[in-house]
Amino acid sequence: MIDRETIDRIYAAANIVDIIGEYVTLKRKGVNYQACCPFHNEKTPSFVVSPSKGVYKCFGCGKGGNAVTFLMEHENMTYPEALKAVAKRYGIEVREKEMTPEEVARNDNRESMFVVNSWAAEYFSNYLLHETEGMSVGMTYFRQKRGFSDATIKKFGLGFCPARGDRMSWAALAAGYKEEFLVSTGLSIKRDDGSLFDRFRERVMFPVHNISGRVVAFGGRTLRTDKSVAKYQNSPESEIYSKKRELYGLFFAKKAIQQYDFAIMVEGYTDVISMHQAGVENVVASSGTSLTTEQIRLLGRFTRNITVIYDGDSAGIHASLRGIDMILREGMNVRVVLLPPEDDPDSFARTHTAAEVQEYIRANEEDFLTFKAKLLLKDAAGDPIKKAALINDMVQSIVQIPDPIQRSVYIKECARIMDIDEQILISEVARKRLTTSGDRETDEFLQRQARQRRSEEVQPEVEFVQKVEAGSSIEALEREIVKYLLKYGHCSFDFKEGRTMVACNVAEVIFSELSDDSIVFRNPVYAKIMAAYREQWEQLGTGVEVPVHLFINHVDPEVCNTAVDILTSDDNYVPSEIWKRKDIHVESDAEMLAVGVPKAVTLYKSK
Repeated sequence: MIDRETIDRIYAAANIVDIIGEYVTLKRKGVNYQACCPFHNEKTPSFVVSPSKGVYKCFGCGKGGNAVTFLMEHENMTYPEALKAVAKRYGIEVREKEMTPEEVARNDNRESMFVVNSWAAEYFSNYLLHETEGMSVGMTYFRQKRGFSDATIKKFGLGFCPARGDRMSWAALAAGYKEEFLVSTGLSIKRDDGSLFDRFRERVMFPVHNISGRVVAFGGRTLRTDKSVAKYQNSPESEIYSKKRELYGLFFAKKAIQQYDFAIMVEGYTDVISMHQAGVENVVASSGTSLTTEQIRLLGRFTRNITVIYDGDSAGIHASLRGIDMILREGMNVRVVLLPPEDDPDSFARTHTAAEVQEYIRANEEDFLTFKAKLLLKDAAGDPIKKAALINDMVQSIVQIPDPIQRSVYIKECARIMDIDEQILISEVARKRLTTSGDRETDEFLQRQARQRRSEEVQPEVEFVQKVEAGSSIEALEREIVKYLLKYGHCSFDFKEGRTMVACNVAEVIFSELSDDSIVFRNPVYAKIMAAYREQWEQLGTGVEVPVHLFINHVDPEVCNTAVDILTSDDNYVPSEIWKRKDIHVESDAEMLAVGVPKAVTLYKSK
């Protein structure tokens, strides 16, 4: 376990904007930062990061917390793992107490799989750099065939798996790694007789890193010319690896993508590595698999602009156009670059400087519509039936675009390129969208209209916080009381007893009323918050504000997230000018507390 003093140092050092900025592109808005939420799919940013409070909150899906709990949620880390990750970033030494046998036994399978993958990556790298077979076969391929420098080889952790079929597996077992994790990660395959052999034997190795830099999988390329041997062998799906959710090279590319505000999409490992070596770093690959929605959304955290590079003589361009439609469907902007017939991204990057590569992309990138029209018109060759099919194909792409203004611009451009009546295209796009979306868009339109009408209606009274009623559940009442404590515990209000006005403190009222009946909260998280608040309140005295960072940075992640959720639940309320113009009374904090606190406590005690 990590001691409290070290935890406090970690929280004090953590810069939430820097940490979350590693995973999404944050844009300043006033004193806070905004982005599209990494936890659910959205087009309009509702994810807010507050550097002053050290918290994040999504007003769309409701998730919130601090820098440490963000890593826990996003990377599926345990609390100690997230603390260590932040500590490592800021050079803080983590002191831990010796773990009990029970705590050792609770080490989960995920972490064990990460550990064995990390060991394997180091093993393959060392074998490539220091063993005779690795140097003569693997290094010869990387240096001479691919032109990779030693610095590039080390940067991407390239390696070699021995030709002897079980050498890596035996080395792992000898180093103390368990057979079950060698098999679950796919590093080893278990024979019917119970023995292990290496999945990647006699292959050059490409580690696959996730967005935070941990090795989740491997790709192995054979150097044999035997056609019966698969050219590439990849790690199977596992608890830590899903190929549809990973983009090769994103960990190394994310800063450059944010800097240039666009990402270059290529096909394979060597394409990415050669582009990086040439100095073009905002490049990622789908690793030979078909592009997936999850990969597009992952990239969408950093930019809305994607440039897809195709080989000059690629026979699969037509098939890969499906990927462009998927990018459009996610509301992203896509441009296409076609390389010279003799090149692929790997060979082109090796024979040109970074400036030449960048200039070629700028000079030759085309909007997807223009590219698709040129490509398909070659096949049509004046045949009206084929041209009609081509127009339908282009309309199908335009249908994917969610933004109506952008859709309208593309319709107009398509009508110009294909020499067809614009109104016909408008009708066809509308028909296809109605077919694909059904009544969903109609429902959304009606909902927007209803919301607009409600916002224009003048309400007789404004509520600052959600009021509890007699039918509220015990948990809802406990949450309401905790909310009053965290937000207003130090505040005072006047309470009328008979004809006399009595000055009351929020925290004092809550604790004295609950203590009289020895009431303890049922919800364990709310109970922890109450206990922590009371301890500080008794030390500081009545009327002194208890610092909220004690709850935001609490050792219990559930307390952190609950505190953030409560503290940000009403942050966006701004009294409208309409109330002032209509002379409508707006409650002050004191007036609201005078009604809300006694009501919440009384209802809770009655339960």
